[in-house]
Amino acid sequence: MDSATEAFVAHRKLLFTVAYEMLGSAADAEDVLQEVWLRWTGVDFEEVRDPRAFLVRITTRQALTRLRTLRRRKESYVGPWLPEPLLTAPDVAEDVELADSVSMAMLLVLETLGPTERAVFVLREVFGLDYDEIAAAVDKTPAAVRQIAHRARNHVAARRPRGTVTPAESKGALEAFRRAVETGDLQGLLDMIAPDVVLLTDGGGVVQAAVTPIVGARRVVEVLARISGLAELRPAQVNGHPAVFVRIAGEVDSVLAVRIDDGLISGIYAVRNPEKLSRVAREAAVGR
Repeated sequence: MDSATEAFVAHRKLLFTVAYEMLGSAADAEDVLQEVWLRWTGVDFEEVRDPRAFLVRITTRQALTRLRTLRRRKESYVGPWLPEPLLTAPDVAEDVELADSVSMAMLLVLETLGPTERAVFVLREVFGLDYDEIAAAVDKTPAAVRQIAHRARNHVAARRPRGTVTPAESKGALEAFRRAVETGDLQGLLDMIAPDVVLLTDGGGVVQAAVTPIVGARRVVEVLARISGLAELRPAQVNGHPAVFVRIAGEVDSVLAVRIDDGLISGIYAVRNPEKLSRVAREAAVGR
């Protein structure tokens, strides 16, 4: 490989993760990387002092452009919009900060940020870029980036899951949840679900799904009870955390991920949109 290709391949995991965390969509992240590659091949590589910083800058700009388009598209999306789930390797879970940043719960928190705030937060808090690098990527001054980063950090802190959940605790909670759903243990489900739990189901208007959030433990348990005995729930590692593949007649019908607050499941995210399930059969290349 020539130097330019070698540099792109070396940083591809990083670039994909930056784009995915900004967009919440693997398909759109891959499209961004295609654009980055096209622009990268037109650059005079001899004049690039830091390939990593240069590639991250191009990726951020392309992702920002696409993010603004996606925000308009989401306004007409049928029902709740959830991030595209990624099947991730065990080493992603071992990097606690990375796993937290790509979790379904965190990606939904990032959805509440504006495009520039989201880019600044991701580049600073997840990937540790300095303010000058971020400023070049988002076309702001370093001073402005500092202010944006401070505002975004406070915004995320107020909305992220409460309390620290270890990987073992998360795995244990998901395993108990899976057994309770499969066996129809309604009381067991009620014991592990927060009273104000929220169930979001993303069918994208393609398959049947609730078009509004389902709120409250009893209502959520009633919905989950409907799949008891009809589906096979298999554990999986999704977005760096334990999750469940719901299989019906041998096919993946949906992916369930959860948010845990203070030891109870406070959010359940069910992705059913077939377009968002097309990549869960293979591991995604996530990294820093």
